[in-house]
Formats: sequence, structure tokens, C-alpha cells
Amino acid sequence: MITLQVNGKTLDLNVEPDMPLLWALRDEAGMLGTKYGCGIAQCGACTVHVEGEPVRSCVMPVSAVVGKKITTIEGISAKGMNAVQKAWVEHEVPQCGYCQTGMIMAATALLAKKPKPTDKDIDEAMTNLCRCGTYARVRKAIHAAAGQLNKAAPAVKKA
Repeated sequence: MITLQVNGKTLDLNVEPDMPLLWALRDEAGMLGTKYGCGIAQCGACTVHVEGEPVRSCVMPVSAVVGKKITTIEGISAKGMNAVQKAWVEHEVPQCGYCQTGMIMAATALLAKKPKPTDKDIDEAMTNLCRCGTYARVRKAIHAAAGQLNKAAPAVKKA
């Protein structure tokens, strides 16, 4: 039996210690928001937070996260959508949508560390893959969630 702290709740799961966290969450805990993409920690569809840090759950054994706070897409916001999720909708980020839960988890972790990220910060933090190529919309949505859009420079008065 493995005990995990997921989204503020204690879960007792009858799994092997080396089972990837992804499968414990999906198959044993019924949390289907975290997706399987590649199984080798490259695509990021399986991204969850462990102690606030984004991790690829497809290669993280459950034994490595015992006693740590785990947050999945289902637990990212207690009341409706968070700022990142709202910006994702507003800027129509998803196309097929498969990678989006991992993207949202990575973006939420980025904004927790850097509330006003630069494009470089976003490029360095957002290593998730999107087959549909929505990267420009992802960047725009992250800036919007950070409150950095629509802040035009003051108008210059002509003499």
C-alpha cells in the first residue's frame, strides 16, 4: 500500500513502489486529466506538480513522491478556473487539446515562480510538446494570465 497526498487529499493505493505516478493517478485514483503521451518524459502531457515543481509523471515512481504534495490538473484551482485556464480559453490555445493539461500545469508552475515572465522565461519553462503547434497562443495566454497583455505604451502627444 502506498499513501499519496494528491490535491489536498490522502489516497491509499494498492500499487507497486516502482509504478509510474501517471498510472497510479489515472488507473488507480481515476484522475484522467493527466495524459500519457510518450512515456519517456519528453512531451510533457503527463506534467503534474510535486511540491509545486512541474514533473513528468510518466517516469516518476510513486515511491519517490510519498509524503510530498502532488497537484494534478483536477486540483489546480479550488474554485472554477485559475488565471491560466481562463487565458487558455480566452486565447483559444487548444487545438486538439491533448497536451493542454500538461501545458497548463507547466505554465501555472512558471507563473508561481515568475509572475511576470519574459518570452525567454516562457521558452525555457515551456518544454512541453504540442503536435498542433499552438506555441504562439501558449505564449500569449501566459502573458495574459500574468496580466502583461493590453498594456499599451502611453500615447505620445504631437507638438
